[in-house]
Amino acid sequence: MSTVALLVPPPTAARPPALRSRHPAFLQRSCKLGSSRVTAAMSSSDPSLATEAPQAAVTGERRLNPDLQEQLAKPYLARAMSAVDPSHPEGSKGRDSKGMSVLQQHAAFFDRNGDGVIYPWETFQSLRAIGLGSPSAFGTSILLHLVLTYPTQPGWMPSPLLSIHIKNIHRGKHGSDSETYDTEGRFEPAKFDAIFSKFGKTRPNALSEDEIKAMLKHNRNMYDFLGWAAANLEWKLLHKVAKDKEGFLQREIVRGAFDGSLFERLQESKKST
Repeated sequence: MSTVALLVPPPTAARPPALRSRHPAFLQRSCKLGSSRVTAAMSSSDPSLATEAPQAAVTGERRLNPDLQEQLAKPYLARAMSAVDPSHPEGSKGRDSKGMSVLQQHAAFFDRNGDGVIYPWETFQSLRAIGLGSPSAFGTSILLHLVLTYPTQPGWMPSPLLSIHIKNIHRGKHGSDSETYDTEGRFEPAKFDAIFSKFGKTRPNALSEDEIKAMLKHNRNMYDFLGWAAANLEWKLLHKVAKDKEGFLQREIVRGAFDGSLFERLQESKKST
């Protein structure tokens, strides 16, 4: 046999099985294919992509959506001004964010005169406008302003009128929530999607009252009593004013609550009736 022949690699069929087995796994990790079958194959061949751990049963009970990146561009990127999901990749179309963060847009609905400061009577009027009864609207307004007034003040002095400043609303973010808002008030698409992939057991894009209770329980941070109470109040109020005829909170309803567009629709609906 010549020296040249020794330098030429053997044909593919003659290569050892160990060498042949490396190529499909390499190609799976290199090629960006959009099918869930390929995603599953990648996860099985690369444990770092797994979303469930055999020894942590809770990871199997509260599943994530492994195909979200194929359904929405850059779902890991927090959006400053748009509440996006696969059905609304640009957020609420035709809605002017006015340069505000998604959390600021949520709060701005309660600013009846548009001066950037919310007072308890404005919150009361806003809650009444979306269908809450007077006693519930009054009690909720007082509670919200007692909790949020001081963190959102521009200085160290508290406000005797319990005002809330929209520009500082991110300071009022509490724990034990879905984390769909980040600490700067941006919208986290992956966190929003996880609300339904983890807890939407009856219907994939809706939450029943029992599923909301389960979510609130599982999102609790240790000893965060204020966060527990705030999250319970927010979701129970949302369910009360926006549930469908069968008692479900639809995905689009929840998305609209995050950017405030839902409140505007509810207000228009109440006016028309």
